[in-house]
Amino acid sequence: MSSPEKKTIRLLLVDDHVVVRSGLRMLLGANEHLTVVGEAATQEAAIAEAARLEPDIVLMDVRLPDGSGIEACREIRSVRPETRVLFLTSFADDEALLATFLAGGQGYLLKEIDEDGLIRSIEAVAGGQSILDAAMTQRMFAQMNTPTPSGARPTDGLSQQEHKVLALVAEGQTNKQIAAALGLSDKTVRNYLSQIFQKLQVTHRAHAAALYIRQAPGPGTPVPSPAKDKKHR
Repeated sequence: MSSPEKKTIRLLLVDDHVVVRSGLRMLLGANEHLTVVGEAATQEAAIAEAARLEPDIVLMDVRLPDGSGIEACREIRSVRPETRVLFLTSFADDEALLATFLAGGQGYLLKEIDEDGLIRSIEAVAGGQSILDAAMTQRMFAQMNTPTPSGARPTDGLSQQEHKVLALVAEGQTNKQIAAALGLSDKTVRNYLSQIFQKLQVTHRAHAAALYIRQAPGPGTPVPSPAKDKKHR
């Protein structure tokens, strides 16, 4: 009995360097089970091309000239969840790794990866797996699991509404989505985030989300889900 035919994986390449895109196109195009259906060099173009071409996987850089591959990932995944995003970058940063995860990305690889490793990773992500750089992932979760002194939790100082906003940040929601879920204005959400960052002594969403994931609110500070909250208002 013959094995089922392997499905061709359709790829969109997103990188602001044309030489990188050309090299990836040549490398990946040599594999009969991979086909590059398009390229983009900016965040705006990545979102537009993902919507137009409907690729299986977007191979995305973190830094783009007009913004972030992380924001592009969040937008692409909110419009078309079946498209999976695999980050391929030279940006080895724990915060960026966490941010891509929160934005709905399925993988984070450094550009130093070899050809076979990249192809195996693409195939794994296409098959529903998540692929993360092992050393960076180990470091990130080691930091998140470091015990705090005296059992103190940084999130204890947040109000109930701030807990709800932070919970949605940890789910990868944008400010606009958080505003819609909680019945708030975009400006109010920004104000809440500013207060949260100040109380947690962080400067980025990823840092705040990491603290929330690590030290989720206990039974003394209940966080109603947005859906339930809206139902009873």
